[in-house]
Amino acid sequence: MEYSKIIAVTGLSGLFELVGSKSDGAIVRSLEDKSTKFVSSRVHSFSHLESIEVYTERDNVNLVEVFQVMDKSKEALPAEKDASSVKGYFQKVYPDMDFEKVYGSDMKKMVKWFSILKSNDVEFKIREVEEEEELLEETATVAAPAVEEAAEEKPKKKAAPKKAAKPKAEDGEATATEEAAPKKKAAPKKKKTEE
Repeated sequence: MEYSKIIAVTGLSGLFELVGSKSDGAIVRSLEDKSTKFVSSRVHSFSHLESIEVYTERDNVNLVEVFQVMDKSKEALPAEKDASSVKGYFQKVYPDMDFEKVYGSDMKKMVKWFSILKSNDVEFKIREVEEEEELLEETATVAAPAVEEAAEEKPKKKAAPKKAAKPKAEDGEATATEEAAPKKKAAPKKKKTEE
């Protein structure tokens, strides 16, 4: 089961796999009891786990990062209903979490969701990042020859047309351009005043 297909539904406890979507809702399968049902978008809101972020002391992190740390941790999961043990667990496992902004109910939910995901063998990774990396590699492989070909085919810039050389006048004769253009008068010089 892919992490990218897992959603939370407001008003319903637990997590669900998104089976299909319709214009007025979605067909979901519960990860706990495996029941499938239609959920109306007029009554409920859907949140992909991939889109959920957690406040930390620095930048927000994606929920999957917290799950990955929990997965690698040797700490035993606390009872999800015991608020103080849940908070203590996260203070040990993920001390960067902003405990003023992340509510106890959210931490309890994270523990519950983690347990559900583990029991369903869901791998904690975001699909989009991997797909973007693969797409970038493919684009780089395909684009490199195209860029080289385009560089070879690029037409050379045309040189700017040269200005016609001014004809030189014979001794004392004015040229046609000199005759046509009136001579410029020099601007009068300002007198310096002594102070």
